[in-house]
Amino acid sequence: MADGNNTRHGATAVVLGGSVAGLCSAGVLAPHFDRVIVLERDELPPGAEHRRGVPQSKHPHFVLNAGRRAMGTIFPGFEDALVEAGGLLLMPSMSAAYGEKDGWAPRKASTMTMLYSSRVLVERVLRDKVRELPTVEIREGAAVTGLVTTGGGTPDGRVRGVEYTGPDGDAVVLDADLVVDALGRGSSVADWLAAAGWPAVPEKTLDAKVTYTSRWYQLPDPADQPPSWWWKHLVITPTQEAGEHPEEHEYLSNFFPIEGNRVIACMGSWGLDMPRKAEAFEAAAEKLRAPSFAAAMKLSTPLSEVHLTRSTGNKWRRYDEVANPALGLVSVGDSICGFNPFYAQGMSSAARSALVLADALAAHGALDAAFTRDFLAAQRRSLDVPWMLAMARDQAYDFAEGTETVGPLRRAVMGRASWPVFNAITAASREDDYVERTFTAVFNLDKSLREMMTDPRFLYGLARHKVRELLGRTRVPAGFDMRHDPPGTDYSDPANPVEAGRGVHV
Repeated sequence: MADGNNTRHGATAVVLGGSVAGLCSAGVLAPHFDRVIVLERDELPPGAEHRRGVPQSKHPHFVLNAGRRAMGTIFPGFEDALVEAGGLLLMPSMSAAYGEKDGWAPRKASTMTMLYSSRVLVERVLRDKVRELPTVEIREGAAVTGLVTTGGGTPDGRVRGVEYTGPDGDAVVLDADLVVDALGRGSSVADWLAAAGWPAVPEKTLDAKVTYTSRWYQLPDPADQPPSWWWKHLVITPTQEAGEHPEEHEYLSNFFPIEGNRVIACMGSWGLDMPRKAEAFEAAAEKLRAPSFAAAMKLSTPLSEVHLTRSTGNKWRRYDEVANPALGLVSVGDSICGFNPFYAQGMSSAARSALVLADALAAHGALDAAFTRDFLAAQRRSLDVPWMLAMARDQAYDFAEGTETVGPLRRAVMGRASWPVFNAITAASREDDYVERTFTAVFNLDKSLREMMTDPRFLYGLARHKVRELLGRTRVPAGFDMRHDPPGTDYSDPANPVEAGRGVHV
C-alpha cells in the first residue's frame, strides 16, 4: 500500500483471520511493522475455491464502489487483477434485467458500474496481493484460542499478544504490538476481553429473519444462448401487491453472474422458509413473478447442491462505547459489525475499516489511547453509513428481533413507505441525473441515507418526477410485463431508443 507516512509502530502486528477483512488489514499494516502475521484457521486453497471458514462464499457477493476504491488503494491494481482473473466490470442499468414493482425496468446508461465475481475469486486475488508483500506471513491451520493481556479494564489495559494452536496441535504464544480481530461474526475476542477484566461490549442487534438459498450453474456457451439474453444479471424484487399470491412472490431473487461463464441463482426472503433441496429449489423458481428466471436455470447446468444460510442478523459490537477500550487491539469486518447480507455491504465495509486503520496509523506515532480513541471514532462514522441503510429496511418487519426494533407505529410507517420510496427513487433516477448520481453514491456507501433524504435538490427531483408522472410527461417508459422476456431496448437517449442487438452496449 502506498503510504505517505511509513512510521514504524513496532516489531509485530498479528491479524486474526485471513478473509477479506484480515487480508485488507494486513495490507495497511505492512508499511508500519517489521512483520505482519496473519493467523488463519483453514488451509488456504491455491485457487478460487470454497473453504470451511467462509460458508457464505457460496452466495452472491457484490464489491460496491466504496469497496473497489478501498481495495484498490490498499492493493494497487486490485480491480485490473480481478477482471483479468475473470471478474466482470458491468453497468447494471445496462447489463441487468431488473424486475421491480410494476414490471421490468427500462435499460438506460447510468454512472453506476459494479464488479461481479464470486467471493472466492475476490479472496484469491487479495491473497495473491498480500503474498507480494515481503513483511507479511500467512500461517495456515492456526486456530486462535485467546489473548495475552495486561491491566484488563484499566486506562492502560492492553492486548500484548495472542495464543493459538498450530496445525500440529502445539500451543503457541505470539507477542504483538497490535492485534487486529478479523475473525468474523463468531469472533470470541469480546468474551476473551471480558474474562480478562474489561466490561462487556455493548451490542446493537437486529435480526429480520432473512434466509437465502443459492445454487451454482454453468451457463450455455455464449454462442448457444438465446437471443433474448442481452442481460447478464437478472433481479426480481419482492411483490408489493396485497392480497393472495404465491409465497415465492415475496422472494428477492438474483441470477448473479460470476467468472467462468457461471451464475449463482439465489432466492431469499424475510421471515419465510426457503428450499433446501434441488427439486424444491427448482419448483420455487417456477413460481417467481418472472418466468425468465426458471427458464434461464433450465438452460444452464447445475454445478452444486443447494446452499442455505440463516446467519443474517445485523450486529454491531460497540467498542467505541467502552470506557477504557483495550489498547493494542482493533476489530474490523464482521468482527465488529455484521450486516444482513442482502444489502451487499460486508466486504466493502471491511475494506473501508481497513482504510480507517491506515489513516489512524499514519496520524499517530504511538499505539496509545489517542490512537485507539481516534480509530474507533472514525470507524463508527464509517459504519454509520451502511448500518443506517440496513436498519431502514429491516426495522419494518413485525417479527424482527433485537435491540434496534422500533414501535408498532414507526414499524408500520417504515413498512408502508420503504418500497414506495425506493420505487420513486429508481424511477426518478432514470430521468434526473442528479437523483441518479446521489442514489448511486448512497448505494455504494459514498454518501449516507440521511444526507440523501435531507438534500433539497434530491427531494425536488423526486417531487418533479412524480408530477411529470401524474401528467403523463415522463420520457422513459417503464413497467414492462414480467411474464415476458425482459425488453432489451436502450433508452439512454429517450428520443432515439436502440433495440437490443443493435449498436454498442456496455
